[in-house]
Amino acid sequence: MILRLANLSLLILFPVAWFAPLLHAGILPIFGLSEISIISGLQSLWDTDAALALLVTFLAIFAPYMKTIGLALIQFGLMRRKTLPALEFLGKLAMADVFLIALYVVIVKGAGYVTVQTGWGLYLFTACVLASIGISHLTRKR
Repeated sequence: MILRLANLSLLILFPVAWFAPLLHAGILPIFGLSEISIISGLQSLWDTDAALALLVTFLAIFAPYMKTIGLALIQFGLMRRKTLPALEFLGKLAMADVFLIALYVVIVKGAGYVTVQTGWGLYLFTACVLASIGISHLTRKR
């Protein structure tokens, strides 16, 4: 029962994480910092590189949400457990997105004139992805 509730809570927490500030970035701190969320980042990415935007949209939005829905269907007996390996793979793809965000932060912090601060949304998104991986692992054991 707890696994079901934890998994269903991700259906609410993932969309919150998509709109939450991942980063606060700007040129020198005196000019102010702009909040960047997954959604705002995707919006600007669609204007510049549609192929990359499509990949990031899949990794950040569709993969974790499809995995969460799939796990719920398994937990409620509406889908076969044989699909668990595919769902776990989707969770790992979502973790790749967290790695990319962290890599961008490291690269940008190395450029001297740019200020980047992590926002609470990065921690929420990372926690959601890790919780989803843990829930699928515990679901597999049952």
